[in-house]
Amino acid sequence: MALLVGLGTALYHTGIRLAAPFVPKARAWVDGRKDLWQRLEKRSDELRGCLWMHCASVGEFEQGRPVLEAIKRERPELPVLLTFFSPSGYDARKDYPLATHVEYLPPDSAANARRLQQLIRPRAAIFIKYEFWYQHLHALKEAAVPIYLVSAIFRSSQPFFTWYGAAYRGMLRCFDRLFVQDEASHELLSRIDVRNVSVSGDTRFDRVSQIVATAKSDTAAADHLHLVMDRFRRAGARPVLVCGSTWPADIRIIAGACSTLSTPIRRVIVPHELHREELDRIGPLFLPEPLHRWSNIGLDRYTPGPVGTLLVDRMGYLSRLYAYADITYVGGGFGSGIHNTLEAAAWGKPVIFGPNHARFAEAQGLIDAGAGFSISTADELRDVLQRLLGDDHALERASQAARDYVTERTGATQRVSAVILERLER
Repeated sequence: MALLVGLGTALYHTGIRLAAPFVPKARAWVDGRKDLWQRLEKRSDELRGCLWMHCASVGEFEQGRPVLEAIKRERPELPVLLTFFSPSGYDARKDYPLATHVEYLPPDSAANARRLQQLIRPRAAIFIKYEFWYQHLHALKEAAVPIYLVSAIFRSSQPFFTWYGAAYRGMLRCFDRLFVQDEASHELLSRIDVRNVSVSGDTRFDRVSQIVATAKSDTAAADHLHLVMDRFRRAGARPVLVCGSTWPADIRIIAGACSTLSTPIRRVIVPHELHREELDRIGPLFLPEPLHRWSNIGLDRYTPGPVGTLLVDRMGYLSRLYAYADITYVGGGFGSGIHNTLEAAAWGKPVIFGPNHARFAEAQGLIDAGAGFSISTADELRDVLQRLLGDDHALERASQAARDYVTERTGATQRVSAVILERLER
């Protein structure tokens, strides 16, 4: 089984390389790993004895970030290697100031895993949520490096729980501690006799709470955002719907719902990807009301007038934009799965999303709390919006439920970081 896992990983990496000439994301994956070893060798003296944290992409980094920051507050001298699997994660956080070096994860082979260990000799390793790399984990285990999995969540359909999953179960036993989000994950792991488990909760709750608490600390960005959104809101006495991480399928649903709403609203659209062709398609969907692009805004002359839709065609604003919403919509639910609903809920905003959310425990949690709403059609979205906008008490209850849902679940960072720090002190 271990050979099959290794073969599957090798085939996956080969597939990415074959796709690189034709697929931009695959090309970025391959190009980013060029000269990887030269970069690591150049920094190896600084990195030796480091804390290594590995994340798939940006979302997982945001889960691991509060743990890393808590550890660095106590151990500021500790060098940090931060690695990413995806180019988008690397590009977004390659200048992260608490990391001694930010790098791509070397492809998962036995030779690469041994080489990385010899270069950096980490004191501890932290993997976030879903990251299981057979050779890297076994090389760490062989070198007696303590390994932690943070904010993990398990489902019965995963290979760990199948008849053919012996090699996958072996990876779980490489970890010194599996910090899982919920009791259901703990129970699944107990059934396969994995005992090195703690139910710690999800560190994302701490991260989104931190974003809300420090929203005004980045003065220049915060001031610019506030000026734009304050003028946008005051230009028309209508509720504001902030739609974050949207895909074309989400946009069509939103446009269809807004065209039949009895209560006019203003919309802020933040696409997940900023492809020019897709951006150009958005404006006509919301006619006859005009659309204004964020990139065209000059604050000295910005007067929104009757603009009904503000298209945010710049990255980095979304988590703070939710503060200016009356209601939020989070995209991805008509594709592979919804994006980060907790960023919106942390501001005390009701969250609407598409039907593909089964893999996201927080989505069902928000629904159960009365703060989340799953929709499948434009008519369903219209009905939810009208119900919330037509009843101030309903909107207030949903908003408070969202805020409470996040606040009541903070604390995972302290539970996780305390264990890791204790081990680092030995």
